[in-house]
Amino acid sequence: MKRIGTKNTPVFRIVVADGRSPRDGKVIEELGTYQPLKKDLNFTIDLERVSYWVGKGAQTSDTVASFVRKAKKAAVPA
Repeated sequence: MKRIGTKNTPVFRIVVADGRSPRDGKVIEELGTYQPLKKDLNFTIDLERVSYWVGKGAQTSDTVASFVRKAKKAAVPA
């Protein structure tokens, strides 16, 4: 995750990055956003691209993995 928000207003981009690059450094692709101060739907994520990158060997952080689980659960029609 890459922080782009201002002071006291955090906003994060969910990104694919090389493990050797710094947190806010160069990224390969942006997959979504996360706004922790927003109440209900506080994240967006492109599940198709996430599954592509995980298939290529990318590892998700614990936070991003929880977003993926929530998004998949919401995408399943009840």
